[in-house]
Amino acid sequence: MDGTALLRWGRVCLEDLGQRREEINALNVFPIADADTGTNMLATMRAAMQAADAAVVSAHSYRAPGSAVSAHDVAAAMARGATLGARGNSGIILSQVLRGIAEAVHGGPLTGRTLREALARASALVREGLSVPVEGTILTVLDCAAGCAAACSDPALAEVAVAAADGAAEALGATPAQLGVLRAAGVVDAGARGLVVLLDSLVSVTLGEAPTRPQYVRAETSGAVVPDATDPGPHFEVMYVLTDTDDQQVARLRAALAGLGDSVVVVGDGSGAWSTHVHCADAGAAVEAGLAAGTLSAVRIESFAITAQVGHTHADTTANADGAMQAAWRGVATDRGEPADRGVLAVASGAGAAALFEAAGAVVLDGDGPITGAALLSAIRRLPNREVLVLPNGALPAHDLLAVGVAARDAHRDVLLLPSGSMVQGLAALAVHDHGRIAVDDAFAMSEAAAATRWGSLRAAAGRALTMVGTCEPGDGLGLVGHDVVVIDRDVRTAGLTLLDRMLGFGGELVTLLMGRSTPVGLADALVAHITDGFPGIEVNVYSGGQQGDLVQIGVE
Repeated sequence: MDGTALLRWGRVCLEDLGQRREEINALNVFPIADADTGTNMLATMRAAMQAADAAVVSAHSYRAPGSAVSAHDVAAAMARGATLGARGNSGIILSQVLRGIAEAVHGGPLTGRTLREALARASALVREGLSVPVEGTILTVLDCAAGCAAACSDPALAEVAVAAADGAAEALGATPAQLGVLRAAGVVDAGARGLVVLLDSLVSVTLGEAPTRPQYVRAETSGAVVPDATDPGPHFEVMYVLTDTDDQQVARLRAALAGLGDSVVVVGDGSGAWSTHVHCADAGAAVEAGLAAGTLSAVRIESFAITAQVGHTHADTTANADGAMQAAWRGVATDRGEPADRGVLAVASGAGAAALFEAAGAVVLDGDGPITGAALLSAIRRLPNREVLVLPNGALPAHDLLAVGVAARDAHRDVLLLPSGSMVQGLAALAVHDHGRIAVDDAFAMSEAAAATRWGSLRAAAGRALTMVGTCEPGDGLGLVGHDVVVIDRDVRTAGLTLLDRMLGFGGELVTLLMGRSTPVGLADALVAHITDGFPGIEVNVYSGGQQGDLVQIGVE
C-alpha cells in the first residue's frame, strides 16, 4: 500500500467507525462507563485524516506533477494528527497503532512484512505508554493481532491483515473472561471492538471484502453496572498535548500522574509531541505535573458523574461542574458584608508600566524576560488572597493560560484569568476593578473594559521579514493592530502617525500611549499633536512604560 492506498484505508476506517460508533459506545463500561469510546475513536481518526489530507496538499505543492505521496508521509501525518487530536484513552491508543505503521513504512510501502512490524511496534508503544497495563482490554487484543500477524507465513499484505483481524476478533470475544467488569456487564471491551473495526477495514481495502463478525451487544446479566456513590475514585478525565520535553521528563510525568489517578497513558507521535491522559480527582495537579514536564496545549478536562444516575453523559456532568464553579464565584463574600479577599496579579514589562499597575492596586510579575506557565503559576500561589484575578497582558498564549488557571484553582483559592492581550488593555481593566463587587461581577466588568479597548503597537523592524502587508526591512517602522502588522514605513514616526489614523478611524474617546524604553526623542509629542489636530475632542494620556520591544503601546477606548 502506497500513500494513496493508506488514505483510502483511512477513509474506510472513518466510514466503518461511523457506522459502528453507537455499537461501540453501548459496550463502554471500562475504565469509566461514559458511553463515548466509539465517539472518541471516530474523532481521533477524523483528526488523523485531516492531518493526512493537509500533508498531501502540502506535498503536492512542491512535488513533480503526477508523483505519488509516500506511505510514510501519509502515515506520519496520520500519527501526528491522531496524537494531537486524540480523544479519550482509546483515541490515544489508536494514535499508537498509526505511529507503529508510520515507523514501519519509513523506507517503503505497507506490505505483509511491514504490517507485522507495525503491529508489533504499536503493541510495544502502547505497553510502554501505559502506567498500569490491564489485560482484557484493547491492549490484549492488539497483542493478539500482532502475534497472529507474525505467525502468518503468507507474505501477501491481505493475508497478514486477515490473520491480524481474525486474531483480534477472537481475542475480543475472550475479553469478558479476563476482566470482571466486562463479565458483570455482559459486554466485550469497547476499545478492543474499535480496534477490530480498524483491522477489518484494512482487510476490506486489501482483500476487497469485509469479514463477517457477530453482533457485539450487551448480554443479559443480573443487573446493570451502576457506579458506587461511595466510591472515592476519579472525578475528572484530563488530557493535554505536551511538547518541549524529553523521555526522562515524560517518564517522570507518567509516574506523577500514576500517583494522582488511574488510566494513565502518555504516548508520543515520534516527532516531539506527546498525548497525555489520566482519570483523577485533582485535575489541577494533573495539569501542574504537565507544566513541570514541558509546554502544554489542547488541555481538555471533563467531569465524571461518579455519584450520578446511569445515563448522564460528559456534557451533563461538565455542565454541572461549570454550574458549581459559577455558583461558588457568585457566593464569594455575599454573606460576609465586607469587601472580598481579592487580589489582582498583572504581568508588566518595564519599570514605568509596573509602577502604573502597582499604583492601581495590582501585584506585578516582571515581564521583561520570557514568562513561562510555571512562573505565572508560582506568582499566583504566592498571593495570600482567597480570590485572584490575573491580567496576563499578552505574556502567554491562551492554551498555556488555561493550563495555569486549572492548576492554580483548589479548595482554598479561586482564580480567574482575564482576557487582556496587552498592557494597555490590562490598565483599562484595572481602572474599573472594584473590591466591593462580588468576584464574578468584578471579573465581568474588567473583562468588558479590556475587550472594549482596541490596542496596537509601534515597533522598529529588527530584520527583513514578510508580513501580511508586505516585506519589511531592518529599521522600518511597523504599526500593529493586535498582533497583525498593518503599516510599514521607512520612517518610524510616519508609521506611528499612520497607525493612529487607522485605529482612530473607528472612533474613540480616550487614547492611552505607553512609551517604551527605546522610544525616539520627540515621538510622544508628535503622536499627541497628531491626535489633537486630527481628532479633536479625544482625550490623550501619555505614560512612560519603559517596556522592551514596543516603542509605543496604544490603547483606544
